[in-house]
Amino acid sequence: MRQSQHLSSQLINVVECHANKLTRDTVEKLQNSPRTPSFNNLPYSELAYRVNEIYQNLSHWLCDKTDPVIRSWYNELGEKRFKEGIPVQEVLWALILTKHQLMAYLEAYALADSAMELYRQQELDRFISRFFDRAICYAAEGYARAAGLHGRQNVQNVGGWG
Repeated sequence: MRQSQHLSSQLINVVECHANKLTRDTVEKLQNSPRTPSFNNLPYSELAYRVNEIYQNLSHWLCDKTDPVIRSWYNELGEKRFKEGIPVQEVLWALILTKHQLMAYLEAYALADSAMELYRQQELDRFISRFFDRAICYAAEGYARAAGLHGRQNVQNVGGWG
């Protein structure tokens, strides 16, 4: 995806400018959610680094990063979480919670005062959803590959995104 006028750059700037606070809130949620209990055992710094990388550089992840870059980042995350013994469902829930935190934060700032601004907000929501859909699939792919290498299952590469 390339940079587009259609993205609400004002909302992206809000996220990037408040990335540290949003990161703290998200990591707290990850470490306290009943859906991600194993994340309590991970170092705060590791979780904060991963979450902050997305929030701090949201425009790059949505506009500049190619599919192979996204795939590599999240395959590595899935493999890492497997090696740390985090259950796959918690890895996926962590990504979902991260997305939900971001979307809730954007909703708080997204006061559309025109049809065009509402369209931009909706478009940004679609780009964020698409990004996190890929992140979830690629993290699962990396997790499955790591599990397969350790004899737990047979993993097939099903190709990229169309």
